[in-house]
Amino acid sequence: MLELRPNCEYCDKDLPPNALDARICTYECTFYAECVDTHLRNVCPNCGGGFTPRPIRPATERRPGLFLLKRPASTDRVHLSYGKDEIATFVVGVRDIPPEDRLEYRH
Repeated sequence: MLELRPNCEYCDKDLPPNALDARICTYECTFYAECVDTHLRNVCPNCGGGFTPRPIRPATERRPGLFLLKRPASTDRVHLSYGKDEIATFVVGVRDIPPEDRLEYRH
């Protein structure tokens, strides 16, 4: 089950569970769509992956126990552990690689 983190890790904008402008990466790093588009260029500053719209958890119980009230969103705010200058440098090195090509397997 997704945590549904409550904020953008870049700008700290509130992103409630029904936010249509929330984006996540495969590790659930959570960002505001505008930050993803303008600052991050679809590059997660934590893992280097791309983003997808975060799903909306239903507020209405249509299946027993599966709705927002029973399975609430996280209230723990998450913030980046990298500075914005370091992120900008990282993004420049990755942004021109399509997200599906950023995976490199090393065995």
